[in-house]
Amino acid sequence: MGSSLGENLRLTIFGQSHSPAIGMTMEGFPPGFRVDQDALGRFLARRAPGNHAWATPRKEADEPEFLSGLVGDVTCGAPMTAVIRNTNTRSQDYDGLREVPRPGHADYPAAVKYHGYQDVAGGGHFSGRLTAPLCVAGGICLQYLEARGITVRAHIASIGGIQDEGDPFRSVAEKPFPTLSDERGAEMQALIAQARQEEDSLGGIIECVAVGLPAGLGDPMFGGMENRLAQAIFGIPAVKGVEFGDGFSAAETRGSENNDAYRMNHGTLRTETNHAGGILGGITTGMPLRLRAAVKPTPSIGKSQRSVNLRTGEETTLRVAGRHDPCIVPRAVPVVEAAVAFVLVDAMLGRKRETEDA
Repeated sequence: MGSSLGENLRLTIFGQSHSPAIGMTMEGFPPGFRVDQDALGRFLARRAPGNHAWATPRKEADEPEFLSGLVGDVTCGAPMTAVIRNTNTRSQDYDGLREVPRPGHADYPAAVKYHGYQDVAGGGHFSGRLTAPLCVAGGICLQYLEARGITVRAHIASIGGIQDEGDPFRSVAEKPFPTLSDERGAEMQALIAQARQEEDSLGGIIECVAVGLPAGLGDPMFGGMENRLAQAIFGIPAVKGVEFGDGFSAAETRGSENNDAYRMNHGTLRTETNHAGGILGGITTGMPLRLRAAVKPTPSIGKSQRSVNLRTGEETTLRVAGRHDPCIVPRAVPVVEAAVAFVLVDAMLGRKRETEDA
């Protein structure tokens, strides 16, 4: 399985949704960095299930247990491995999915690829549950970046056509519902509650910005920052699109409108606008990095859906049991931050090694 990411900083995620534990191993993290466990716990709580009316009722503490890589909360240079115990599983809810795949899930292609031996309970290794160990690694990377004056912040940009409003550089980390505008957030929550009542689900868009990055991170062609970030973000289950800067809307403008003119600002080269989203030619420009991720509606819904019995070949209908989010977008906000932070630290370590070798 393609469960590893990174070049200079290497992350491997393991486990299944209903296995005894899930976890991560991160290799290459610099020694001597003190991890703030309390801050990491607060970050993981933003993603954890069972804490809000708009989330799945599955309750998990999501407390990481570090097996290696730390000595007294300080990184020691050894591979950092952490596990999160799964304590609230109901695998019987998924008994029939080996024969009848859920529409919108990986059940059918996984059955083909793994010859029917895949773990179907909770989605197995394809589950959004695997974003918890990603947040362990990303949460540590966020602390590393913050110690160097770099902040990564994300918020819900839209759900069900309702657009958030406000300054995207503001933090929503302390908010139970991660929108800039509380009014727009209340409207989104009402829409999610309606979808849950109708046994349906909603998707949305997450916007993420990184401020304080130096110019020069990344490489041209296939090693560009867009490439690396997109690979990480597409590893988040339910993400179906990623755009940088103005993204697809840039295709509707002229070059004179889309180009970011250069100027000097207190002896530093900057651009007057940031339509490029802080990346040109795959390399950071020093301007804020800005991206948006499109998240599809949660495919596990209570409504009856058409499917096929893989054993008999007969068409049938399916009502999905289990506990699921009517909208995964709010809990995915810190996951996007985690993925972006990991990629940025990976790129920074590469830049450092390039400088040392020069």
